[in-house]
Amino acid sequence: MALTICTAQLNVIVGDMTGNAQKIIAAARTAYENGARLVLTPELSICGYPAEDLLLRPAFIAACDDAVKMVARELAGLKGLHVVVGHPRGGSLRRKSVEVQMRYNAASVLCEGKVLESYAKRELPNYKVFDEYRYFTRGQGTCVFQVEDVSVGLLICEDAWFEEPAELARVSGAQLLVVPNASPMHVGKVTERIAQMAERAKAVNLPLIYAHLVGGQDEVIFDGGSFAVNADGSLAARAPAFCEDLFYVQATPGPQCFQLSGPIAPDLSDEEEIWHALVMGVRDYIGKNGFPGVLLGLSGGIDSALVLAVAVDALGADRVRAVMMPSPYTQDISWIDARDMSERLGVRYDEISIKPEFEAFKQSLAKEFEGRAEDTTEENIQARIRGVLLMALSNKFGSIVLTTGNKSEMATGYCTLYGDMAGGFAVIKDLLKTTVFKLARWRNENDPFGTGLNPIPDRIITRPPSAELRADQVDQDSLPPYEILDAILTRYMENDQGIEEVVAAGFEREVVERVARLVRINEYKRRQAPVGIRVTHRGFGKDWRYPITGKFLA
Repeated sequence: MALTICTAQLNVIVGDMTGNAQKIIAAARTAYENGARLVLTPELSICGYPAEDLLLRPAFIAACDDAVKMVARELAGLKGLHVVVGHPRGGSLRRKSVEVQMRYNAASVLCEGKVLESYAKRELPNYKVFDEYRYFTRGQGTCVFQVEDVSVGLLICEDAWFEEPAELARVSGAQLLVVPNASPMHVGKVTERIAQMAERAKAVNLPLIYAHLVGGQDEVIFDGGSFAVNADGSLAARAPAFCEDLFYVQATPGPQCFQLSGPIAPDLSDEEEIWHALVMGVRDYIGKNGFPGVLLGLSGGIDSALVLAVAVDALGADRVRAVMMPSPYTQDISWIDARDMSERLGVRYDEISIKPEFEAFKQSLAKEFEGRAEDTTEENIQARIRGVLLMALSNKFGSIVLTTGNKSEMATGYCTLYGDMAGGFAVIKDLLKTTVFKLARWRNENDPFGTGLNPIPDRIITRPPSAELRADQVDQDSLPPYEILDAILTRYMENDQGIEEVVAAGFEREVVERVARLVRINEYKRRQAPVGIRVTHRGFGKDWRYPITGKFLA
């Protein structure tokens, strides 16, 4: 007889233990009514992931313990239902400046009001966005529990990337592996996950179910897409990505091992995956933090256009406001295209000229600047005036400012502190400029959230990019062509290649050294940038921890 297993692919909120517990309870009750006798929730589903230094607070751990008891108590009457919940457990010893961790990244098996088993994660990731050594102690032992006639081996996330935990579960009698996860997405991660889990299943000759978190948490995105693989490594089932879902898998006894089956959601293209990640990132950051809406400076350029389209798909037109702030150097086509796009998407659109403020600043500084030609100082003044205006509107009406800078600009410092960097959330912070263009073209041809095709006027995509802070300015006055710049950044910044390696790949030494220098000297700007959505394997955030003061040039 087949066992029905439900993966509750949930979008939880860090620190909302009561709300998260209620969400788990509701999912488990629905799953039980639909015949499931095993319900899997994601890694640390009780408290959310990553909880960071909240995990160091005893009251936080106590609240997690209470929430686990709440789930067990509320589901006690569902005979035979086993629910796997993720939560931190244990304590710590504090000696003045030293924190000795005794906490564990755990998952417990709840059934009929009791905690049957509790398992602590053995392999703790401590790279890229992960720093679990800071919070957790490695677990020991294995966890194999019975659901009806099936022996289920429990692992947690990173455990399944290593041989020993799965092999120990197999030796202990497991017939099926279940793996709660909270694995931040980046482009290409889906393929990597499935391939790795397929290898693990084949290595121990056991089917495996990967239960994944979904939702945005500050800079990281969890993409869902929970899945199951059979013992031969074949994909047996996959949940939809970027949405909450109760995902059912059937485990049927076979001649040699259990066979898993269920629906298989379609693959997403890279552009579709990025778009959904950006939309989820904006929706959850705004929603979970309680902002009534967003506003942004709409310049008539490609970056702000893309951010506007993402914001409308995430929040709806009624919660998005665009502000065009022309300067003496703003071309007519910029405000014409900005108006056009705002009309296409149906957002509130306002124009506030910065000419009076710009002239006032120049007049106030005339004596100080006497005898000096205009340069980037005057360009930055314009950007900072715009930042002041947007932040004033944010303060008055409560909406958060979305910044519009991209990864190429963040890498090279082609951005203004307290100007275009002023705001609360950086939507395209992890998109290289060439990716911005690709995504804009993709969005014009696709309408994933029903807000309309072709939201971005074609001229915005085809005209040469310009900050429009001086006469006849284009980005390539200050930067290499984006195709070259982004290729160098991919190698140097994202993949840690040294200057010699990049030059050997065919790039001009002078250009490579210039880009590397710009990356190094602009760390101080990036430290002051707002948090932004991570969609690559190496973003400017938790992935990137470089000193501001330093001389080493890789």
